Amino acid sequence: MTSFEPARVVADLRELAARTGGPDGSRRLAWTPDWLQARALLRESLATLPVEVDEDEAGNLWAVLRGQSAHTLCVGSHLDSVPKGGWLDGALGVMAGLELLRALAAEGTPPVTVALVDWADEEGARFGRSLFGSAASMGTLDIDVLRGLVDKEGSKLPEVLSAHGVDVENLDGARTRMADVKAYVEVHIEQGPILESMGKGICTVTGTKGIERERLIFRGQAAHAGTMPMEMRRDSFRAASRFALAIAEIGERHHGVTTVGHAQCWPGVVTAVAGETRITMDMRHIDAAGLAAMFSEAHEAAAAAAEAEGCTVEWEHIFRIPPMPFHPALLDAARTSVQEVEGHDVELPSGALHDASEVAREIPTVMIFSSSIAGLSHTKEEDTPDEHLHMAADAFDRTCRRAIDLITSDAL
Repeated sequence: MTSFEPARVVADLRELAARTGGPDGSRRLAWTPDWLQARALLRESLATLPVEVDEDEAGNLWAVLRGQSAHTLCVGSHLDSVPKGGWLDGALGVMAGLELLRALAAEGTPPVTVALVDWADEEGARFGRSLFGSAASMGTLDIDVLRGLVDKEGSKLPEVLSAHGVDVENLDGARTRMADVKAYVEVHIEQGPILESMGKGICTVTGTKGIERERLIFRGQAAHAGTMPMEMRRDSFRAASRFALAIAEIGERHHGVTTVGHAQCWPGVVTAVAGETRITMDMRHIDAAGLAAMFSEAHEAAAAAAEAEGCTVEWEHIFRIPPMPFHPALLDAARTSVQEVEGHDVELPSGALHDASEVAREIPTVMIFSSSIAGLSHTKEEDTPDEHLHMAADAFDRTCRRAIDLITSDAL
């Protein structure tokens, strides 16, 4: 038996929701007072523990429980949320990590150092750059891009960061925190419907899907909607629509997922043929070769769609991350833990990005999922049965104990 109490994790989550939520959902947008209030609550709980608490150069909040060895197990997730978001996304991993620190501190000095991190701005909801804090820790941020980011209110990212004590020119300093980290474990809600459809509460996560995210600009010729014959039009929206249907078929055929999440036409009036249409494309696959094949076929589909409508097409890169398979030894640890808690061997890849996606670039990593009711997330309706939250927290604790054993035996 350990001192870890899953019920306390859920109680902490409800307290966080009470302080930083409301009728419209969570308000923990990164770099805002509500986000700072969430962190203040975390700091209140950490103040009762024998841990060292501070922030790194990227604004990540760390709580370190020193062990008999400097070799470190890192756990955590993120407290920031999308506007009007859910009460569990990210917060589950942080509060489970808090409970792990409580339990280990109550049991004495752990054999290895254990660090809890609340990664800064995982969502990217304000400035559009997801995984900000974890990417800084892995050295994968493009500083030139960051300098130009502006939110919808016109605030510049470097200025907002500066108000929070973060210098965009010194983000690489965050990398030093990872020097002794030998393993990373994160528990998170699934944010999808698969576990619920299977009648399961938790599972092992095998890795995170790779992503290709682009903006496509189709250009034709604006014209009068009443006088330009259909067969003579160079309609950029029709070209974009052909492409959207084509990549849906590409995603299905390759067993990946493809999405056109935004479209905008110019001149954007009801009486004009669209002379220019801009759309976004997001495609994801757990296999690198599968993702590359989808991306190649998407380029072919865009060219064909543009040609069919007498248009041109231009690509603008937005974001890319390769598939991140998790570490075999930690996967075994998670599988054993899930088997002990719920008695099955179900495992899933993650279709959503997580901070674990960045950390796994260099450090052995694994995740545990809990179910999501109706598959909903990033909305006030986001929820998970308490029983499944308890199971996820329990499996997380067991996986962390096994990770500590692996670190101690130099197996990682």
